[in-house]
Amino acid sequence: MLALAHSAAMLGIDGYVVRVEADSAPGTPAFNIIGLPDRSLGESRERVRSAIFNSGLVFPAGKLLINLSPADVRKEGPGFDLALALALLAIDEQIDRLALQNCVALGELALDGTLRGIRGILPMVIGARNAGLRTLLVPRANASEAALVEGLTLYALDSLLDAVAVVQGHGSKFRYNERAPEFRAEPDAHGDFADVRGQRPAKRALEIAAAGGHNLLLVGPPGCGKTMLARRLPSILPAMSNDEALEVTKIYSIAGLLGDRNGIVRSRPFRSPHHTISQIALCGGGATPRPGEISLAQHGVLFLDELPEFSRMALEVMRQPLEEGTIAIARAAGTFTYPARFALIASMNP
Repeated sequence: MLALAHSAAMLGIDGYVVRVEADSAPGTPAFNIIGLPDRSLGESRERVRSAIFNSGLVFPAGKLLINLSPADVRKEGPGFDLALALALLAIDEQIDRLALQNCVALGELALDGTLRGIRGILPMVIGARNAGLRTLLVPRANASEAALVEGLTLYALDSLLDAVAVVQGHGSKFRYNERAPEFRAEPDAHGDFADVRGQRPAKRALEIAAAGGHNLLLVGPPGCGKTMLARRLPSILPAMSNDEALEVTKIYSIAGLLGDRNGIVRSRPFRSPHHTISQIALCGGGATPRPGEISLAQHGVLFLDELPEFSRMALEVMRQPLEEGTIAIARAAGTFTYPARFALIASMNP
């Protein structure tokens, strides 16, 4: 018996749909996942098994095989748990197989069947919409973030049983119709440029840099106000357009920085990494590629305090992103392109 469900994953900062194909055959009971799963996804077998049992449902018998397509792209993370569980339930027709094929299911399952939120939900939802799938099942913790994407039928769920009810056509009470509030930084998060008294030449230089999108180096003795001025630069930058705000929100979602503030990010980012930061943390990458500080500062300000203390390698690798506005990270799993268009402000002592 074959069953099909849909989930989603990320490639760089863009999401794409993953087909979750489930098959069962007679024989010694087994449960395998193929399609280049990582370790956390391989452990989904035990989470899904326990979630199905503890939800009062029947785990299918026989040799079970799950294929994640496209099979040549590595999959990672626990966000496939819900789709895996629903595909297994559809094998022996505990839920409607045809109705399941029209849904995209996202979320991590606890052992008791509770549905937990995941990061990167916004680019995944956009990828699902671009693929023509309009019905989404997401954890309630991610619902307001997913609601930023218009034109979708969105269900906010708390458990596996809620997802089963939606697929069976009894999920109207889980329909999510609210709009996410906008996430703005606190007014005094970095300070207001208008609060600065004196410092006329430095303020004029910052105003020119803000107006023209220029980079700036502040040189002066300790305590003269370099950091104070740099932190207030975002307060005189123009408001972001809708496209810019959505792009910044996607990056924050991937990095897990939205937290409980699931609205769209309207405040321009201000990132100030410590001088001990590594090259990968600054520019992105790693075994599982993630955006670095230069991408988190997209459409905002990257402030490097005590510039000479940063390693030469970390500074040299920023040369191309500063010129092109993007950074390409090549790994065995593919090449990932992250945006990196920001204003660089640095400070140093004489």
